[in-house]
Amino acid sequence: MSHNTALRQLDELQAQLHALRAQQTSNHAFSAGARGHAALLAALPPRYAEVLLALLDRLEAGALFTEESCSFSHQGLLDSLQQWLDKARATLAGKTA
Repeated sequence: MSHNTALRQLDELQAQLHALRAQQTSNHAFSAGARGHAALLAALPPRYAEVLLALLDRLEAGALFTEESCSFSHQGLLDSLQQWLDKARATLAGKTA
């Protein structure tokens, strides 16, 4: 898979995260979409896939909560997903330099 495909999938994932933040999609739909970005995950070091999958598992489990709780912060999880996206983008940019 090409580097351009990975970047396109990263952009798609960013748009999906924006939709999730705006409550235009569900946790499950976001998670399913993110898991389907094989080219993106293949272009990154293996640890990125491990971290993303753990975050997605937490997101899906957190769907059981309707509000923030001491054991789950939906906003914190979305922030962690954004941080993952930012680091993935920097890693992919470094591969083209």
